[in-house]
Amino acid sequence: MTTAYHPGSLAVQDRLGVRQTAEHAGRSIGPGIRPVAAAFLEAQPMLVLGAADPAGRVWASLLTGRPGFTRATGPHTVSVAGGVPARDPLAAAVTEPGTPVGTLALDPRTRRRIRLNGTARPSARGFLVEAEQVFSNCPKYLQKRALYGFAEDLGPQTGAVRHGRALTPDQGRLVRAADTFFVATAAPDGVDASHRGGAPGFVELVSPTELRWLDYPGNAMFLTLGNLEADGRAGLLFLDWRTGTTLQLSGCAHTEYGPAGRAVRFRLDSVAETRGASPLRWSAPEYSPSNPPLH
Repeated sequence: MTTAYHPGSLAVQDRLGVRQTAEHAGRSIGPGIRPVAAAFLEAQPMLVLGAADPAGRVWASLLTGRPGFTRATGPHTVSVAGGVPARDPLAAAVTEPGTPVGTLALDPRTRRRIRLNGTARPSARGFLVEAEQVFSNCPKYLQKRALYGFAEDLGPQTGAVRHGRALTPDQGRLVRAADTFFVATAAPDGVDASHRGGAPGFVELVSPTELRWLDYPGNAMFLTLGNLEADGRAGLLFLDWRTGTTLQLSGCAHTEYGPAGRAVRFRLDSVAETRGASPLRWSAPEYSPSNPPLH
């Protein structure tokens, strides 16, 4: 991650004729954690982590804690308390120094988000991330939610994990009702974690093993689509904001280009559902005014 973009992102930018816009947007990407970003990170009760498991499958995981569980310990280092829960597909991911990770701190209360990508290593507190790319994104497609509180005191969560290779009917209903999900992608230069949002129904359940969603206009960086161009591995995270249930999917994705726009098609090969995985309880959403209408 020595430059803002790798060849996969550059190829997508060239295909869509947005290289100049992307170069301008890329100036916001830097290796340092500024004081405003450090303060934001420390105020958050959740962090999305993207990484590959020991078998090479990419997952997106939700980490939670009292504000302060994630904090900058220097201009290029973030400490995450508690690590990854033992039940999570990424529990064995951050066990060696230099593990590529992508993280996303998102605050539904304010529609703010910061992405921080780099490498991780275990620590006495949990794990540390050495930042290589730090930047914020606009509030487009972010639904606003109030935090009601914590369902219980934080600590290692013990919810049973339901594994599978295809979505059950109940899991399919959670996907179809989602207004938000998180996506982790990988490429030769690292891992990225990002957000996707829209009106409920913006994620199409093509089959129990295949999902599809439109790629809405964004900042023209095309980090996610660029990673898919270069690698294809992806992990999705859906969250039931009311109950704390998480639905994690791992598989591969590719971008479809057509006259009406572009869409991402994702085929899963692994499913992990954990009821009550998150102790956070959120209100019903105030939908983003940027959400396109569904046709």
